[in-house]
Amino acid sequence: MNIVLWIVAALLAVVFLGVGLMKVTRPKEKLVASGLGWAETWSAGTVKLIGALEVLAAVGLILPAVLDIAPVLVPLAALGLVLIMIGAVVIHARRKEYPGLVANIVLLVLSAVILWGRLGPYSFTS
Repeated sequence: MNIVLWIVAALLAVVFLGVGLMKVTRPKEKLVASGLGWAETWSAGTVKLIGALEVLAAVGLILPAVLDIAPVLVPLAALGLVLIMIGAVVIHARRKEYPGLVANIVLLVLSAVILWGRLGPYSFTS
């Protein structure tokens, strides 16, 4: 199960690093034009903040455990992603953006699996 958690964490890290960097580096108008319609209702600063949090969480899923420096940050990063994804699910449900809703539910479940595994039976400290 430890290997599965590493694989899921790596996949989540790649996804969130990519989408987070996209939100941080692109102007809000380009994000909206590329299909992120939810961004039009938020300020550019808020969109960039969400992107920065996703990038930090992506790094937090991998780096602390690999470097063996404060590996407790891994489940905290997963918790942060769970909270971000709950917000994303609510936003997409309100906007009736069902493809985005399904994708965010999948990411929410995967983040919750990492949170459960790294806080519980497969923590780095046990």
